[in-house]
Parts: sequence; C-alpha cells; structure tokens
Amino acid sequence: MDAPLQRTIRIGNATVGLLGLDIALVQLSGREIAEDDAVEYLYEQVSRKNYIPEQAIKPYKEALRKEYRRYFNLEKFSGQGLTIRVLGRPCVTCNKLKTMLIDILQEKNVAADIEDVQDLDEIWRYGVTKTPALIINGEVKSAGIQPPRIQIEKWVEEAIAE
Repeated sequence: MDAPLQRTIRIGNATVGLLGLDIALVQLSGREIAEDDAVEYLYEQVSRKNYIPEQAIKPYKEALRKEYRRYFNLEKFSGQGLTIRVLGRPCVTCNKLKTMLIDILQEKNVAADIEDVQDLDEIWRYGVTKTPALIINGEVKSAGIQPPRIQIEKWVEEAIAE
C-alpha cells in the first residue's frame, strides 16, 4: 500500500507537511457539510497521522480552514491582503521572477504574503505544468514564462483594487 501523500500548508509563519490531508479533502468532496464541521473532520483526520502540539491546535485549525476554502474554491481574497505564490524549482528564471516581484511590491509600498512553492505535487495541484508560475490571490496569472515587469505591476495593482 502506498504511503499517503504529504501536502504542505502554511501554519502561522511556518510551512508544514501534513500526511493524509489530501485524502481527507477528497473524502469531503460531494458532501453537504457545514464549514466548521468540515474543519473538525480535517483536523481529526490529520491529527491521526501527524503530531500536533496542544498549543498549536488553533493555528492548525485555522490553516485547515484556509486549505478547505482554497481546495473547494470558497476563498474570497478581498480585504485579506495580497497572497502571492511563485511556483517552480530553484532556477534563474524563478529567482528572477521572485526578485522582480519583491522589487515591485517595495516600490508600491505593498505588503504581501509571498510563498515559494517548489514541491512538484503542490505545483501540479494548481494545474500548472510549466514553471515559473505566478499565482496572485489564488488565480494563476502566468505559467511557463517570465512575464514582463509592466504586466506584473498591472496584476498587483488589480489585486490591490479588489
């Protein structure tokens, strides 16, 4: 029997790999269940295969809620700030994209949660087959190319305006 896949999620300032989260999310598919009940179910399933310290239960549940909302496309980004993911293995183009993005954010004095996603399974979950890829507030903006600086600036401005 294959080992359960590990999905990485953000818990506070840390990125943590959780075993069994993918399976639990799939098991929730098609069910009519309240979000709070879904989060409890996810926590119960994940805590069976992963050690979760007592003081970290609340942050884990918050992260599981975010992942549930993202997985089922329920997440609304307006008013929650900017969330940006750069997908790709460490390479010159991926690093250049991230550097350009950070420069743009600094010039515009915009705060954003930036995450590097290098795990291929996680990259493929976004439907991306070519890197680098840029995701702003859950929407794939580019994949397989280095977008021009002016285009990235436009995407950032649009995301701020939402």
